Amino acid sequence: MMSWNGKKERRHLRSGRQVTLPFLKSVEIAVKSIRARFFRSFITLLSLVLAISFYSYVSVNTILLQGILLSDDFPGVERLVQEGDGALDPANDPKQRWILFLSLLVCVVGIVNTQLMAVTERFREIGTMKCLGALDRFILRLFLIEATIQGVIGAAAGALLGTLVSLLWSVARFGSHLFMVISWPDIALSMVWAMGLGCLLSVIGVLYPALVAARMQPVEAMRGRE
Repeated sequence: MMSWNGKKERRHLRSGRQVTLPFLKSVEIAVKSIRARFFRSFITLLSLVLAISFYSYVSVNTILLQGILLSDDFPGVERLVQEGDGALDPANDPKQRWILFLSLLVCVVGIVNTQLMAVTERFREIGTMKCLGALDRFILRLFLIEATIQGVIGAAAGALLGTLVSLLWSVARFGSHLFMVISWPDIALSMVWAMGLGCLLSVIGVLYPALVAARMQPVEAMRGRE
């Protein structure tokens, strides 16, 4: 059996080979990885954009309808009352909330599936980095940075798209005088919440694939594509 001193020496030698790269270098590697897998990254972005745009649409639409209801002399108040409770508060409509939940769930599942496929495609890359001394936390950090970058871009695009669609649809329904009752700070806050939600979904979706990649043994990773 190996003595305690022998184990300590091997642990010291192994730790000496480990490499810790600066954060900016990790960001650079993550950006290059996204560019190299542009099509797969685009699919992930698209699912995120669609989910967040729907969330943003519902949120902004609720803010606009509340602005209409608070303006007593607005012509759209009577129309909203006639359309019923779903039109008055779409965010609390059970059907609307269920559809919103499903869209966000499908988005997360799609991200997990895409990232798991990305891990299998990067067996040799991960194995090479580990053989060169990359720590598990570096591999994990790399995937999380990629997810954050994709989350920021996709969430921003989705929030902007959902807000624009909601505004255009509301103007088509109630006319351009709708802009007189719009609460722009509330809409801006809604977009910030949508972007935060998008980033959160992206990070949640990549956690399991990132852990799989980080715990992969170098030899296993190098043999993965043989």
